[in-house]
Amino acid sequence: MLHAPPVLLIVAHGSRDPRHAATVTALTERVRSLRPGLRVETGYLDFCAPSVHQVLKRLTAEGVQDVVALPLLLTRAFHAKADIPAVLHEASARLPQLSLRQADVLGPSPLLTATLERRLYEAGVRPGDRRSTGVVLASAGSSDPEAIAVIADIAREWRHTGWCAVRPAFASASLPRTADAVRALRAEGVERVAVAPYVIAPGFLPDRIATGAREAGADVLASVLGDAPELARLLLQRYDASRVSRLTALTA
Repeated sequence: MLHAPPVLLIVAHGSRDPRHAATVTALTERVRSLRPGLRVETGYLDFCAPSVHQVLKRLTAEGVQDVVALPLLLTRAFHAKADIPAVLHEASARLPQLSLRQADVLGPSPLLTATLERRLYEAGVRPGDRRSTGVVLASAGSSDPEAIAVIADIAREWRHTGWCAVRPAFASASLPRTADAVRALRAEGVERVAVAPYVIAPGFLPDRIATGAREAGADVLASVLGDAPELARLLLQRYDASRVSRLTALTA
């Protein structure tokens, strides 16, 4: 008899903004559509329901024994390093019959870069515009130096794919802000400036990115990553990698 694959639990931050949960739900549905035999659930750290613990408690009551918790996060900052591990550790203590492991965060990945470009093209950038277009890679921001360095690395590598320039910007905690990055590219003579939000779902900080882009007169403002097919594929990649690493550890 074949064992069911581990349940994929997408761990989202949550937000008071209803657009956040709606986007996470749409992304979850896309992941399910890509792999119909996989059970996919969503739990939130804050603001939204159900909570991670509520989902895990329900799964345990249904007889589920194996869960991969996948942080819906783009960088390894506080939530990935402290917040989510603490929640999962507490759940494991309360539900000892459950095998629970945390997958890696989503970024960096070529699939995220592909998602960013999808959103830019949907917003009006054409492939032939790359050499005359400077891009502001606008993330939520973090006080974690590792997370900030990752964003800078992504911008640097993305620049080498043919864009006129790619500059990082942050909605909080770090500098420069989106508007400042747009103005800096203008000052350098960049013909066209596009802002690419490096965030998954709408909310307060993505709105701040959009406001900065408009105030500084960016030519193009792309949408958040949302439920893009590349992002859904990336979630499944991280899930599969977590399963492989566990099997390797068990057979070593």
